[in-house]
Amino acid sequence: MNRNAVVAVLVAAMLGVSLVAAAGAGASSAESSATTQSETYAGSHLEFETSGSALTNYAVGGETLFSSVAVDSRSNAGVGAGIDLGAVVNLEGAGLSVSAESQTKTRIESESGATLSAHDNERGILVVRAGGDAQVVEAQLGENVQASAEGDGERVVVEGGDRNGVFLVIGDGDVTVNEEGNVAASLEGESTLVFRSYGDGERTDETKGEEQLIADGSAAAEVYVEQRDGETVADAVTYGEDLTLEAKQESERRVDVTVDRAIEEGTIVMTTVEEETVGTLEELEVRVDGEAAAQASSHSELESAIGSEESAYMVRQHAEADATATVYVAFNHFSERTASIDGSGAEDGTDDDATADDDSGSSAESDGLPGFGALAALLGLLGTGVVSRLRR
Repeated sequence: MNRNAVVAVLVAAMLGVSLVAAAGAGASSAESSATTQSETYAGSHLEFETSGSALTNYAVGGETLFSSVAVDSRSNAGVGAGIDLGAVVNLEGAGLSVSAESQTKTRIESESGATLSAHDNERGILVVRAGGDAQVVEAQLGENVQASAEGDGERVVVEGGDRNGVFLVIGDGDVTVNEEGNVAASLEGESTLVFRSYGDGERTDETKGEEQLIADGSAAAEVYVEQRDGETVADAVTYGEDLTLEAKQESERRVDVTVDRAIEEGTIVMTTVEEETVGTLEELEVRVDGEAAAQASSHSELESAIGSEESAYMVRQHAEADATATVYVAFNHFSERTASIDGSGAEDGTDDDATADDDSGSSAESDGLPGFGALAALLGLLGTGVVSRLRR
């Protein structure tokens, strides 16, 4: 074979691989577009789908609480500031797309400017942030699920077979039951709508107190630390844009929660831990930045610690069968603080960390065209062969 023939073979090979790579890139792009239109999420506690302009089949603990959740700006929805929430029915909703996804959280962006965060924890928490523009939200209930208003536009309780839950508004806004018996909410530009669910009998006076701490802004975040298939997994839920949070298991009996807040004002962070993650729930010790925190006996004492000279904590054990507890830590001030939750006789010694995702989102990026690595490898082999052949 002469030199021209060798070059022709090389060019043909390059074109062939380039076409394969281009086809792969096209397929990848098409697949990504399809995923944006419809995606199914199935976690340890939470299942739902994103389809066009709504979250659908939102199920916690295997029970579907909402057939759909739609959100749109007031202007796009054609409603004014003096909106009659009861008349908001069959909201079409703005387009949705998944912007980030981790083991415990899915972040969904709405074309209206709102952001939705769905959390795979025992509460199946859903957070809807208005994002600067006034928004309206409608959650259509699942089969055999009913809703009832509680308070004057403050919250709505939903009840299913073995699971119930509550919608709360943080900031300026209202939530109610509309004419169709579904949940409708109106949010001002900087406000947030939160949904938390409970198993049968779990919505007690204590958990209602937690709802109030969230609604009035005293509790700015929650953390859920649990074991999944022998691995410690942490999920962080933040209710404001001014706060980020990271949770790690520092040893077999210690969990560290690091909170960074842009403002100096303190806040309460509620951390739910399984016994496996801290060794024991009987004698938990809490330190803030290495110093022992004061022990509180009520939510009001926790709130009083905010802005005081000393941080405080309180432990609430769940039902004995759950082997879980919620640790409330009232940080007296900020910016970055770390609370260490220790089981009795804790011993530092493992490096198996589990990091919680905060609501600022996370993403994994990769560069390069699909098939480019294969193309480069083939060119390298062909190039070596051509050079060898030409030197003969």
